[in-house]
Amino acid sequence: MTLIAIESSCDETSVAVVRDGTVLSNQVATQIQMHAEYGGVVPELASREHLKNLPHVAAEALRQAGVKVGDLDAVAATRGPGLPSALLIGYNAAQALAFVLEKPFIGVNHHEAHLYSPWIGGDPVRADWEGFVPSVSLIVSGGHTMLVHVEGILRHRLLGSTIDDAAGECFDKIAKLMGLPYPGGPKLDQLAERGNPAAYEFPAPLIHDPSHDFSFSGLKTSVRYFLRDRPGLLDDTGALCDVCASVRAAIVRVLVTKTMRAARQLKVSCVTASGGVTCNIALRRQLAAACQKEGLQLRLAVPSLCTDNAGMIAVLAEYKLNSRAGSETWLDEDILPGWHLG
Repeated sequence: MTLIAIESSCDETSVAVVRDGTVLSNQVATQIQMHAEYGGVVPELASREHLKNLPHVAAEALRQAGVKVGDLDAVAATRGPGLPSALLIGYNAAQALAFVLEKPFIGVNHHEAHLYSPWIGGDPVRADWEGFVPSVSLIVSGGHTMLVHVEGILRHRLLGSTIDDAAGECFDKIAKLMGLPYPGGPKLDQLAERGNPAAYEFPAPLIHDPSHDFSFSGLKTSVRYFLRDRPGLLDDTGALCDVCASVRAAIVRVLVTKTMRAARQLKVSCVTASGGVTCNIALRRQLAAACQKEGLQLRLAVPSLCTDNAGMIAVLAEYKLNSRAGSETWLDEDILPGWHLG
């Protein structure tokens, strides 16, 4: 099967082509520079950029894959969750393409695609479904932090999620408090590599709570008051790096502790992690160390599949269509901006 997928859930316009589990192309047009002026994503501007970028990104994805429109057997798109106005651009374009070609169409849950993205990799990039084993999966994207028990392919249940601020939101909001340029999370991560994580003690919310839920708003508030009471502290580069390292240590400690606790409780042999925050240097390092200590297999989504991309959407859509596990989406069905992972 040759399938094309479109992703436009937030501020990345992406189109990918996959054939029999192999990702032939995965093109992404980012809007970071445009939104940097506003310190965050502006939905209306994001939608306009999707409209402008989609034709060019789609053409390049097809060119790189060596595929013509007439060669396509199916079409997919992100159906949710995401910004409604942004989702509509890619979703409606994919529906129109499927209608014109008279090919199957399927709308994919963005978080579900992240969930299975650690099983995609290699050179060439392809799905490794044969190597699949049950796992506890950590999904850490910009607005969501979740723990999921994956018992089999497309058989999973949500263990816990974000009560308020997600880990990615916390990184970005604290970075903004510190005056770091947008997007702040990656910049905070870079500065943290030069700092002392034990320099300052910040709270690790819910780390001892037996539930699998997450909450990071308290940490954000703690850092706000910490900086308020120490005017001028961040003028010193060393102190700036130390604060970044200490904040990162608190967030990563919660993520790793709760993930490993869930893995022990459920007696799985594998841990996976995906989503944009999985690019965080300390998170990857500490998850690797924790899994090695516990004798667990660790699968991390490759960096190119951590952020929003159509490659993971395409792979999951193709698997669903081939296995009949996910029925086709009717062409008159709408987007689901608040679609929960279930």
